[in-house]
Amino acid sequence: MAGKQTSAEKRYAQSEVRRLHNKAIKSTCKTYAKQFVEACHAKDQKLAEDKYKQLQKELDSARSKGVLTRNAVSRKKSRMMNLFNATFTAAK
Repeated sequence: MAGKQTSAEKRYAQSEVRRLHNKAIKSTCKTYAKQFVEACHAKDQKLAEDKYKQLQKELDSARSKGVLTRNAVSRKKSRMMNLFNATFTAAK
């Protein structure tokens, strides 16, 4: 028969599961952001637009799951759009 688990042990186990889940979501967001920045530096507008849409979807998903705050998501999307506009409006 297994011994009883204390509430502290249970909370630790729960927080570890949440930490790993949040880490995976943040990692995905960072990957899409990196791909978007690389597309902008490569001056590939079509690819950059696609990557921005993916990034925006992931950030909004992270926001709805409570992994990122509303202001953090807004800031990241704004900075990425500023990079996009600076890269592709200057090129025209």
